[in-house]
Amino acid sequence: MSRIGKQPINVPDKVEVKLSGNHIDVKGPKGQLTYTFKNLVKIEHKDKVLNVLPADESTKARAFWGLSRTILSNMVSGVTTGFTRTLEFNGVGYKAAVSGSNLTLNLGYSHPIEYKLPQGVEAKVEKNSIHFSGCDKELVGFVAAQVRSFREPEPYKGKGLKYSDEKIIRKAGKTGAKK
Repeated sequence: MSRIGKQPINVPDKVEVKLSGNHIDVKGPKGQLTYTFKNLVKIEHKDKVLNVLPADESTKARAFWGLSRTILSNMVSGVTTGFTRTLEFNGVGYKAAVSGSNLTLNLGYSHPIEYKLPQGVEAKVEKNSIHFSGCDKELVGFVAAQVRSFREPEPYKGKGLKYSDEKIIRKAGKTGAKK
């Protein structure tokens, strides 16, 4: 038995769920998400409660049981409250700006980096941090990871882009010549 998979998902009043086979549409105040699950799981929708069950007793079906329940739970919470990921940038002359759906980053290279934000993700820049938000948890995390990969934090001075909750393990620099 999957401990995660057997937990029911409560659907808030302002969320609308449409289920047709293994294709599900979730619509709420923050947006709309769709997903097609594998035929290894069955989804039941009764009285504002969603339940995910394995289609059979195979190992593969039980493996997708908990995963499918978590994806469905993230869809419901994403359309109600949304998800946010924050990156902080440290370094001399490092800057970021958002204009429309373009994110412009100056990260110490000879040229600025232009990144086009995908639909469904918004970015907001405050001082030395960039806040990505949206209703799709996977997409928000993917965009934050892609932007972080432009200049990952280095271990000596900590310059670069890092997640707000990330701890950079610092290395000791070279020691001076001893006489």
